[in-house]
Amino acid sequence: MDDNVIRDKSMKFAIRIVRLNQFLRDEKKEYVLSRQLLRSGTSIGANVSEAIYAFSRSDFLYKMYVAFKECSETLYWIELLYRTDYLNQSQFQSIYGDCSELRSILSSITKTTKDSE
Repeated sequence: MDDNVIRDKSMKFAIRIVRLNQFLRDEKKEYVLSRQLLRSGTSIGANVSEAIYAFSRSDFLYKMYVAFKECSETLYWIELLYRTDYLNQSQFQSIYGDCSELRSILSSITKTTKDSE
């Protein structure tokens, strides 16, 4: 593994999302919202990985911004799952906290990158 904090955190988060998706499907018999969550939650890390190997600064910024947007969408799905009683408060707070932390890091990266242009 490398020492890239955002890559590491987004990979760990994607693993949590995959496991949450499995839980929602197997235990809660929920298939629609969990699929949306799986798509957006794993897309964060995929876009971060693409950004790391971007061919230009603007490509890097674009991919990181897409990761930020996917993270924001993921927060929406997590909150919706909580408000519809698919997640209890403890589950919600844990995964929502991790996703919020990722969004803060991505926000900082995009802002710093844009400001340095």
